[in-house]
Amino acid sequence: MTQKLRAGIVGGTGMVGQRFIALLENHPWFEVTAIAASAKSAGKTYEESVKGRWKLDTPMPDSVKQIPVQDASKVEEVAAGLDLIFCAVEMKKNEIQELEEAYAKAGVPVISNNSAHRWTPDIPMVIPEINPEHLEAIAHQRKRLGTETGFVAVKPNCSIQSYVPMLNALKEFGPTQVVASTYQAISGAGKTFTEWPEMIDNVIPYIGGEEEKSEQEPLRIWGKVEDGVIVKAETPLITTQCIRVPVADGHLATVFVNFEKKPSKQEILDRWNAYRGRPQELELPSAPKQFITYFEEDNRPQTGVDRDIEKGMGISAGRLREDSLYDYKFVGLSHNTLRGAAGGAVLIAELLKAEGYIVAR
Repeated sequence: MTQKLRAGIVGGTGMVGQRFIALLENHPWFEVTAIAASAKSAGKTYEESVKGRWKLDTPMPDSVKQIPVQDASKVEEVAAGLDLIFCAVEMKKNEIQELEEAYAKAGVPVISNNSAHRWTPDIPMVIPEINPEHLEAIAHQRKRLGTETGFVAVKPNCSIQSYVPMLNALKEFGPTQVVASTYQAISGAGKTFTEWPEMIDNVIPYIGGEEEKSEQEPLRIWGKVEDGVIVKAETPLITTQCIRVPVADGHLATVFVNFEKKPSKQEILDRWNAYRGRPQELELPSAPKQFITYFEEDNRPQTGVDRDIEKGMGISAGRLREDSLYDYKFVGLSHNTLRGAAGGAVLIAELLKAEGYIVAR
């Protein structure tokens, strides 16, 4: 590619928006040319708008510092001259739905980090290595919205990516029952320890709405496109507990699973090691070469040690063993703001571009 596609970030001043900024610096396919946020940030340069609120360890890229922040509600102005938009706004659900569809109707593809459209029937919710075929629903969505080029695609909840890839690799054995407990980093709430000192030396055994998402979203990921809409799968039966722990980044899951046809341990390890998806086939820029990495050590994966595997885009697994009540149990780990949030959305955008859904306008 000689000319990069022009990307806008709507909700660019928050933690996930900042992660988009960092990930897209020097991206081979996309270039940030517009940033939008709330009206109170509009008119300032990006550097001014996040002064004292830059949350990442890496410095703010020089390329975005002088970009003027636009009012996200002025859809036509923001959309003008953009080839795609990454959306990470903090608003009410119905407001997000209206805003994202407004950008899509303006002809711009929207890749959303938000949960508002995860259950809209013709909007694909995608983990690129697992359900790229759900992109087929975009044709139906475009007809509904009355646009030839715009659409909305979303990424799923960050916590499910710590265990769903391992289960997906074992679908041939028919997982029937899953018990998963997730231990989730504070960045999943858009916080740092400076902003949330109450989390230091503390665990909160509740995250609002998270358990329902963790139990239901995998079923939509495993659903099928029928008559232009996505119909969720009925199995496996999943129950979860979601707990906030004093970790900066990284969601860890402990998982118990039963199968219709119980595999051997070696069969499970072989499937995990060999698993490849469409991003690996296409060699997308953000795709991990090894999607699932299994650690033989009893004390791995560890959040602080292993969350950055494959630049934060890989999934880690460990402690696979037979169980007295279930067929097997294991531990999974994913980086929640990279694979689980902005990085996952960038990978979706790369897949959409490679498959011809996003083109220069």
